[in-house]
Amino acid sequence: MSKQRILVIVANLGTPDAPTPAAVRRFLKEFLSDSRVIEIPKLLWKIILHAFVLPFRPKRVAEAYAQVWSTDSPMREILFAQVQAIQQQFDAVDQAFEVEVVAAMTYGQPGFRDVLQQASEKTPDHIILLPLFPQYSATSTAPLYDKLATWIKTQRNLPGLTVIRDYYQHPLYIQALAESVRQYRQQHGSAEKLLMSFHGIPQPYADKGDPYADRCRITAQKLADALGLAPEQWAISFQSRFGKQEWVKPYTDQILKDWAAQGVASVQVVSPAFSADCLETLEELAIQNAEFFVEAGGKDYAYIPALNDQAEHLELLFKLAQVHVDAVKFSLSTHI
Repeated sequence: MSKQRILVIVANLGTPDAPTPAAVRRFLKEFLSDSRVIEIPKLLWKIILHAFVLPFRPKRVAEAYAQVWSTDSPMREILFAQVQAIQQQFDAVDQAFEVEVVAAMTYGQPGFRDVLQQASEKTPDHIILLPLFPQYSATSTAPLYDKLATWIKTQRNLPGLTVIRDYYQHPLYIQALAESVRQYRQQHGSAEKLLMSFHGIPQPYADKGDPYADRCRITAQKLADALGLAPEQWAISFQSRFGKQEWVKPYTDQILKDWAAQGVASVQVVSPAFSADCLETLEELAIQNAEFFVEAGGKDYAYIPALNDQAEHLELLFKLAQVHVDAVKFSLSTHI
């Protein structure tokens, strides 16, 4: 009798195939065409996207990617390392079920649609989707729900389905964040201020009910508590604004400029919303915002790397998946 199969899909947002204008243009076209990401009337946004964004932005973004690119995009390299580590932990567990862990991207490669298509050919008994977004947002997690729903409509023999919505206050997540800050400070010393910078969303999205910003604030407070920080020793901010509309505040670049003007000499920045280092952390946070701080009068600026493939982070991801795998094993068991 063949083993029952559980497929764990570990998904991140996405990345271009290469640090070139052409590859970035393809990626941005797919990403920015998603109505979950840009909530502007489709016809109007199509004109803006094709007339003003895609002709000019890819070159600038490709130059930024070139600064952080190695043999591949950092996000994709880290995702594959995370998946491999999670798979190894499942392989080490004695079980009568086959658990396969695969990587997917909402946009770009490996595409989530392609992964689902391959899954339908292998007919797993259950699929567990683990989006690598600690704080749920309609702009990041929800697009995976959309793609999953579209795939479901095409399937006759559907597997069981589980989506891990988010984990913004999971004790192991907070513990992993706190440990990463402690380890960094043990090696490099502390700073006057710790800034917890999260990817931003437009303020109208939050006004309409997106819980993302509130989840970020909870994460930040729990991390500050775990580190024993006083209120004056840390702050939360939001980065990566796009377009002219108001985004959730306070803005990362503005806080850094204000701190420098107030005489703050040293700052360390951590990015709890990012499960892997990427353009927004390695180029925007580590390079651009360092320049803002120093140009405004600050002296010492340091970016604390994302959790990436740190041991505590991998343990968290494995446990997030394992608890659902165990529940599936119980429901699929023929010995109950």
